Amino acid sequence: MIALTGSASGIGAAIAARLRRDGNEVLGIDLQDADVHADLSTASGRLAAIEGVGAAAGASLDGFVACAGLGPHVADLPAIASVNYFGAQELLVALRPLLAAAAQSAAVVISSNSTTMPGAESAIIDACLGGDEVETRRLATTLAGNQVYAGSKLALTRWLRRAAPTREWAGAGIRLNAVAAGPTRTPLLAGGLSHPLYGPAIRNFPVPTGGHGAPEDIANVVAFLLGPEARYVCGSVWFVDGGTDALVRGDRY
Repeated sequence: MIALTGSASGIGAAIAARLRRDGNEVLGIDLQDADVHADLSTASGRLAAIEGVGAAAGASLDGFVACAGLGPHVADLPAIASVNYFGAQELLVALRPLLAAAAQSAAVVISSNSTTMPGAESAIIDACLGGDEVETRRLATTLAGNQVYAGSKLALTRWLRRAAPTREWAGAGIRLNAVAAGPTRTPLLAGGLSHPLYGPAIRNFPVPTGGHGAPEDIANVVAFLLGPEARYVCGSVWFVDGGTDALVRGDRY
């Protein structure tokens, strides 16, 4: 069984469809239209998700995908940080024993190529990595939406990179990797495009391959990272963004 947050729409729905097509049993987690209903912006909602996965998975879990996220256009700035970082990191930590109980397992988080763009660095990153959600939410109210979004995704990616090679993860047979997605045709992107500030910026965002990606583009890479052919891939961040990161940071390798 593979558990997946944000399964009801966008990239999450595409991942669920691809995994099921490959013959996997998928347990969807979302606010509605899912196997487990949970609001990942709250501690109680995250606990409900953890308990729901535990009840359904039994003794072990083959994979986990942290896909649920809120975009920079969302008015509730603290919620962006709570969902994007704590809604992924807390579930990963809590579900680690189930992943470790499987013979070989993998987890993938959906990050963003915004993590490498100007403005991603802020005090919110240290607050996230320090596990201080109260301070994280306070800091979110002092920043712009794009800073909260990029900062929360960057914090999650840094946490994953630190955790991936440790005894508790790689040493326990669990591979952790991230997909840094570029602009992808989803309801989240549609919300951003309709925003008076972020809409023009998104439209002018350079994508060398031309146009925005499809949810299936992300899902295909996630399926690979979860599968046996990626058994030697651990702690990596895969940019699936039409070449934007290479264009902007060509010499940063």
